[in-house]
Amino acid sequence: MEIIKEKRFEGERALFASRGLDIRDSVFENGESPLKESRGIRLDGCIFKWKYPLWYCDGVSARGTTFLDTARSGIWYTKNITMNDCVIDAPKTFRRSENILLKSVRMPNASETMWSCKDIHLRDVSVRGDYFGMGSVGVEADGLHISGNYAFDGGMNIIIRNSRLISKDAFWNCENVEVYDSLIVGEYLGWNSKNIKFVNCTIESNQGLCYMDGVKLVNCKLVNTDLAFEYSTVDADIVSSVVSIKNPSAGKISAYSIGEVIMEPERVDTEKTEIVISGERTDD
Repeated sequence: MEIIKEKRFEGERALFASRGLDIRDSVFENGESPLKESRGIRLDGCIFKWKYPLWYCDGVSARGTTFLDTARSGIWYTKNITMNDCVIDAPKTFRRSENILLKSVRMPNASETMWSCKDIHLRDVSVRGDYFGMGSVGVEADGLHISGNYAFDGGMNIIIRNSRLISKDAFWNCENVEVYDSLIVGEYLGWNSKNIKFVNCTIESNQGLCYMDGVKLVNCKLVNTDLAFEYSTVDADIVSSVVSIKNPSAGKISAYSIGEVIMEPERVDTEKTEIVISGERTDD
């Protein structure tokens, strides 16, 4: 593998279609697509300042590397990429890419990021921006922190652990989602989704968990949550009080207390939903 150290690159396609490069402490200045169509690339301590740096690549490893705001739309149509201890300060990164591993990566400007990607593994990743993960399939995340609305819209086969999602309209139009030991805050959680499971989670939502087919809650808290479960089939084990629930389609809901139960027989078959009030308390 050829080693390149402390170099400055500029101009369009500066290292186009490169093979087997180990690039260290180098800067990619103005010039689109510097590493487009490259294979077997290692990046260590590099800085990217312009658009489309890693398109149509295969086999990229990046450590301690920074993508500035101007390096937008940076990683599209790329396969087999690993990033460790990197900062991506550019929007629209990752489109139609696959086999992505991110560890200790910060994305403070992640609007429209990680769209239509496959086989994504996230460890200790922070994201700020709307529409993260839209249409992506096969996501595993541990220690994911999202601040931005509409996360994972249209996603499939998603497993999230030990995370915090501050996101209005998270998990809309999704299928096969599991969330463990996490905090989710945001209005209208999970609408129009199928086979969604939350385990040991705390959820705060206005009109959350509605229009869902097969939503399951295990040992979850629904704090300050109202008008939940409208037109949803549900199996909910809730270890807190709930402000209100409205017109679930079918299933069972167990909670410590429910402030208001709204069941309109002209809207739903009220016999199809069992509601259990346990009367237990959460303040141990």
